[in-house]
Amino acid sequence: MSGFVEKPEPVQVPGLTHLHTGKVRDLYRNEAGDLVMVASDRMSAYDWVLPTEIPDKGRVLTRLSLWWFDKLADLVPNHVLSTELPAGAPADWEGRTLICKSLNMVPVECVARGYLTGSGLLEYDESRTVCGLALPEGLSDGSELPAPIFTPATKAAVGDHDENVSYEEVARQVGAETAALLRQTTLAVYGRARDIARERGIILADTKFEFGFESTPDGDRLVLADEVLTPDSSRFWPADQWQPGRAQPSYDKQFVRNWLTSPASGWDRKSEQPPPPLPQEIVDATRAKYIEAYELLTGTTW
Repeated sequence: MSGFVEKPEPVQVPGLTHLHTGKVRDLYRNEAGDLVMVASDRMSAYDWVLPTEIPDKGRVLTRLSLWWFDKLADLVPNHVLSTELPAGAPADWEGRTLICKSLNMVPVECVARGYLTGSGLLEYDESRTVCGLALPEGLSDGSELPAPIFTPATKAAVGDHDENVSYEEVARQVGAETAALLRQTTLAVYGRARDIARERGIILADTKFEFGFESTPDGDRLVLADEVLTPDSSRFWPADQWQPGRAQPSYDKQFVRNWLTSPASGWDRKSEQPPPPLPQEIVDATRAKYIEAYELLTGTTW
C-alpha cells in the first residue's frame, strides 16, 4: 500500500476548477484556461504522502523554483506566467502559487545524474549499469560519474513508484526526435545548475525535470514545467563533507527518509501500514535543511 495517509479536501475557489491533488502540489484551472499550481507543505517519502507537514516548505519550493527559472531562462523557456494570487484565493496561498501555461506534458521524468546514489546505485551494484548505460568498475555510493548521464523514469500516479527506463524505451514512447531533445535539454540544464551550485559549496548529485510542449506559430517548443532544482526534486550535498563510499549528508528529504527507516519510527516500510507522524524535532530539522539550501543557493536570507 501507499498513497495519502490523509488525503486533503481541495480548497474551493470561485473561478477555479480543481484538477488534481498531487503529492505536494494542487492543480487548478482558471477561467482563462491557465493552470494554477499551489505548492503545499506536504512531505512525501517512500511513495507515501506523510500525515505531517513541514512549515514553509511550499513557499521555499516556489521561491527557489522561480530563482532557478530565472537562471536557466536562456537555456529553456519555463511555464510561469504570473505569481499573482488569484482573486478569492485563501491568503495562505500567497508565496506558493504560480499561474502557469497549460502545456502538453511529456509523460517522462527527465532525470540527470552526476553522482552515483539511490536507485542508480542499486542497479549499478547488480549490473554495472544505470538505466542500461554501462559505467566503469570501482564506483561506490556518492562517486562522481565520468560525465553526467540522462536516466529517465516513467511518471507514476500518487502512491506508485517511478520506474527507471532506458533511453530506447523513451524514444519508443515519445519518438526519437523528442527523446533526443529531452536528453540534450536535461543535461544542459543539469550542467548549468551543477556549476552554479558548486560555486555555492553544494554538490548537485542528481535531479529530475518535467517538460511539456507549447504550441507556437513557429511550431511546438519544449518548456520546463513543474518545480525545478528544489530539495524535493534534487539531491543536494554539502561539498565540504563529500566522501564517496558512504551515504552523504544532504539538504533534501533524505533526512526524513532516514528517520522513517530508523528504529525510532517503529515503521516497517515493507508492511501495509502507513508511516507514522513525524516528531517535532524532525519537522524542525527538515524545515531548517530546506531553508539552508535556499539560502546557500540564492545568497539571500529566508
